[in-house]
Amino acid sequence: MKKRITWKKGTNLLLTVLLVALVISGCSKSNTDKKDGESSKKPVTITYYTIDSPDRTFVEKLIPDFQKRNPGIKVKVEKAPYEQFDSKLQTLIAGGNAPDVTSHYGYGGFAEYYNKGMLLDMTDLIKEDGFDPSSSDYNIPADIMKIYTINNHTYGIPINMYVTLMLYNKDMFDEAKVAYPPSDYEDKSWTFDKMVEAAKKMTVVSDDISKTHYGVDFTWAERDNRPLYFGAEPYSADTWTNGGVPSSTHFDSPEVMAAYNKLFGLIFKDKVSPNTAWSKSVAGQNGDPFVSGKIAMSIGGSWNLAGANDFPFKVGVAAVPVGGNDKVRSTLYVDPLFILKDSKHPKEALQWIKYLVTTDIQKQSIELSGGNPPVNSEAAADYYSHFDGIDSAVIQQVYEGAIKYGFESYNHLVANYSQINDMFINEMQPIETGHKTVEEVMPTIQKKMTELLARNKK
Repeated sequence: MKKRITWKKGTNLLLTVLLVALVISGCSKSNTDKKDGESSKKPVTITYYTIDSPDRTFVEKLIPDFQKRNPGIKVKVEKAPYEQFDSKLQTLIAGGNAPDVTSHYGYGGFAEYYNKGMLLDMTDLIKEDGFDPSSSDYNIPADIMKIYTINNHTYGIPINMYVTLMLYNKDMFDEAKVAYPPSDYEDKSWTFDKMVEAAKKMTVVSDDISKTHYGVDFTWAERDNRPLYFGAEPYSADTWTNGGVPSSTHFDSPEVMAAYNKLFGLIFKDKVSPNTAWSKSVAGQNGDPFVSGKIAMSIGGSWNLAGANDFPFKVGVAAVPVGGNDKVRSTLYVDPLFILKDSKHPKEALQWIKYLVTTDIQKQSIELSGGNPPVNSEAAADYYSHFDGIDSAVIQQVYEGAIKYGFESYNHLVANYSQINDMFINEMQPIETGHKTVEEVMPTIQKKMTELLARNKK
């Protein structure tokens, strides 16, 4: 039973006097503690978690300007190497120190974060703020925003947009007297087989590694993603409509194995592509062998273009050749900024995101990052003209064609991708080294994928 408190007659006046004294004392203390000109409201600190590399940590140079424009918000940058990005993020969240803003900069991606319940639904926050991504301040294309929208709920705001393209060494083409590849994606005469023909003319294999050079290095998308280029789909169609969780996979189907055989055939049959051992020997563990000047054509993400101004040879940009998929010739890598569900300051986090996608900051970021491609369509013109010796109109044509024939990378769209990626790296290594065939390995991969899907459904 709750005990009732009563006051004796005559104590009301005393109580009133004591309360007034306490209020006056509290007000006096508050005023004396506050320094002249200082706001009683302390600035809010938000944490931005990113990869520890210059093309990402450049944002630290933007923080003073942001804080000047937003005096009530401070930004702290938390970093991790690429290989440790996902594990450190999970550790931070588990320890109650979740960052406020991040992206899928590690092995995992949007679908994995979404299915783990890590992401804040930003829909109401955006509506309350009045943020319009398509407005002239931000210029984010509507179809790009849709990538990170599920059932009309927004979970990410795009900041950078990478595509798949071909870089080629003009010096090697000139020396071999081979015509440059086209930049027009509508030129259907530029096929995978034509690329192989050109590559053979620029390939020399010698016991002397210094004299060896190859015609093409074809690293289109992640390992599980690559059959799509040839029109083979290893994931069930419902994967793209139910949050990245496939009901089945088909990695041992004849179509998928034929696609892998075409790709590995560049190394072991046509002998126009380097194996991983050679690539590491000339470029280091994480380097790009194309930069060594010993590869004529390199197909990969447009982040490879970032260092083009410093390459020791003339560089060209071309369309990815036709491979057998009429709708997809490019993998898109759209990096969004997420607000994590555990963020203590989502409103302030949104202000940081808005700042990073404004037109003027997107333009500045191109230079500060060394060539990150902006999602802001107005800033794109600055990106196309960023590279010395390459016609900006050519880069624009390649980029726009790659977007038209692009599909978002599987590592962003498939759930539990960290596990899938690790499994593919381990199981495909014997194919990449030539010790096993595609037919020997793919049934094992399919079995492990089936087990992984079943395990994650529990």
